[in-house]
Amino acid sequence: MASSRIMIVEDDQTLLGVLKYNLAKEGYDVVTATDGAQALEVARSGKPDLVVLDVMLPKLDGFEVCRILRREMIVPILMLTAKTEEVDKVVGLELGADDYMTKPFSIRELLARIRAMLRRTEMMMREIASSQEAGPSAIKAGRLEIDPARHQACLGGSPLDLSRKEFDLLAFLASNRSRVFSRDYLLEKVWGYDYAGDTRTVDVHIRWLRQKIEVDPAHPRHLVTVRGVGYKFEG
Repeated sequence: MASSRIMIVEDDQTLLGVLKYNLAKEGYDVVTATDGAQALEVARSGKPDLVVLDVMLPKLDGFEVCRILRREMIVPILMLTAKTEEVDKVVGLELGADDYMTKPFSIRELLARIRAMLRRTEMMMREIASSQEAGPSAIKAGRLEIDPARHQACLGGSPLDLSRKEFDLLAFLASNRSRVFSRDYLLEKVWGYDYAGDTRTVDVHIRWLRQKIEVDPAHPRHLVTVRGVGYKFEG
């Protein structure tokens, strides 16, 4: 983890300096940007392993930067926001962010989140490499087909536009068909072993997945809620 490159995108020079100092002290290679347009340039040339992205930025806001980065590359994104409204967090997650933190936050918690996200990414890449070597068959359920090796899901032959976390969650549940998992367990397995986020994150991602794969999202056939416990995949 010590050699991982972290890109910080923050227009507050004081906070940027604090974040850069603490991440560098942990051994990370740190690159920075102070506006949305510069962030895209640095990301494209610097190929960061993780992005810490503020929402309120000059030129392009963090939501737009997140949307473009998610389209162009696979990189974990941790969004920072001074806003407390849940809708802002939901928008960030919907655009492909992997996690979010609301200002003010502790540096210790930020470092823990970063370590968890990098560890999860490393594990995911190992699993993908292992799956490609083993040549696993795709998971099929009706019109839905999930290919872990290609990290792709299709519905009726058409590729689904899923964020990385949406795919990871769907693939995990589908690989353990009919087993019920609590929100805390899903956070641990899909988001990272010491993920410190809100369990509502799971509910939000389940809702988005239902909108994309279910014929009637209000009465799902695949992503089923088990009241008082969590979720399971059927089909």
